[in-house]
Amino acid sequence: MTDSSTPRTVVVLAGGISHERDVSLRSGRRVADSLAERGHTVILRDPDATLLHYLDETRPDVVWPALHGASGEDGALRALLDVLEIPYVGSQAKAARLAWQKPTAKVLVERAGFATPRWLTLPRDTFRELGATQVLDLVSRSLGSELVVKPAMGGSALGVGVITSSDDLPRAVVDAYTYGEVALIEQRARGVEVSIGIIDLGDGAFALPPVEIEPRSGVYSFEARYNAGETSFYVPARLDDDIAAKASATALAIYETLGLRHISRIDLIIDDAGVPWFLEANVLPGLTETSTVPQGILAAGFSLGSVYEKLSEVAIAGATAGAGAA
Repeated sequence: MTDSSTPRTVVVLAGGISHERDVSLRSGRRVADSLAERGHTVILRDPDATLLHYLDETRPDVVWPALHGASGEDGALRALLDVLEIPYVGSQAKAARLAWQKPTAKVLVERAGFATPRWLTLPRDTFRELGATQVLDLVSRSLGSELVVKPAMGGSALGVGVITSSDDLPRAVVDAYTYGEVALIEQRARGVEVSIGIIDLGDGAFALPPVEIEPRSGVYSFEARYNAGETSFYVPARLDDDIAAKASATALAIYETLGLRHISRIDLIIDDAGVPWFLEANVLPGLTETSTVPQGILAAGFSLGSVYEKLSEVAIAGATAGAGAA
């Protein structure tokens, strides 16, 4: 990968008003520092009511949306950047919306022929109107007692509950509703948990080395993700070569199925038979000091700054090519 010789003006967006604000600030600072070290002019901004006017007036070379949660991953901001005709790193609005909605992503992945745990969605209104006891009894009858409950839209494991008894299901569903109006309930997949970063540096998307996740508590919770020492990471994952290759190929195919772009992360469970089970896709993966995608980048032999810089150049080149085609 060749180094860029063109200094750019890059606006890194971090913070926002989602529940993942603090994580976003950490990701944004890491991206901003890495790009500044490469000689670029970097403006780190928290999105607010002045942002769109600022971008329209200053016309930066590229925007880096290091925003986690709905403010950066549901596609709305990306659609506005398209209207402004300002290049940005990451998936376009339509693909972001699909991946952000976990049930939609699971349907698309399942239709493409990949395994994903059996699941159903439970809107808060249904939970209330039809009676919590009756609804959850049917859920347990259908999916069993070992379940994962999570908000249908969200990240950083906020509102996620892993349960082994149907007695714990009501509490887990209520916790999920703290972060959204719809809960996704799925059977718990057992096996090796891996995260696989997918990046495109201009010559086509490829998978970074799989990162195996082994949280001390047994659950990869918010605390396990972002507190140093709470999780052991193995890069590359401790998998047989053929199983690792299958997991990487699956992650890349899912990235392409969902129409993602530039940088993303696919989370999988590899069961005892070597089958990769899709859990979710991340439109903008965490880029903090404990996040898995930076670990994968380093394990692949790249520096973080060179990758973030190249992704910026790819975004700029793509926007230029699109304008030329128009």
